[in-house]
Amino acid sequence: MNSELVVLATNLGLGEPQSRELALKFSLACAKRIEHLLEDSEVVQCLHVLEHYVAGRASQEMLLLAQQDAARLANQHRGSRSIDGCGHAAVSASYGVAKAVAGRAVDAAQYCAYAAVYASGGYAAVADRQAFEPEFAWQLQCLRGMAPVNLVNR
Repeated sequence: MNSELVVLATNLGLGEPQSRELALKFSLACAKRIEHLLEDSEVVQCLHVLEHYVAGRASQEMLLLAQQDAARLANQHRGSRSIDGCGHAAVSASYGVAKAVAGRAVDAAQYCAYAAVYASGGYAAVADRQAFEPEFAWQLQCLRGMAPVNLVNR
């Protein structure tokens, strides 16, 4: 878990309705980093709806439908067909998108970080806390850069 991100998200009130726009924008940034790991075109489409919503080109209704679809698709992902699933990060990436479309920024960040690290080295990588540090640092920098300055420094 990215404890520094959790602290920043809490200080920003990222889970509160007044911060929904920031939460969606940050969630989108995290999900875009792992988009290449997605295997299901329907999940990719859900991510694109979020992208369009953040850009002001999709309605709340479209986002809600994408939210439902993304959650269903993530829960139905078949996973890897190999015995150990090594290097197969699509399930976590799908959950990352589902959480992103729902505006659950910290959860989205966690799933996306896991997917990124798992894709780079399988189980051995995710067992090593240090393997997450580059992604955690990027997430923290990204959210700080998006947040209003007066809220980051309180």
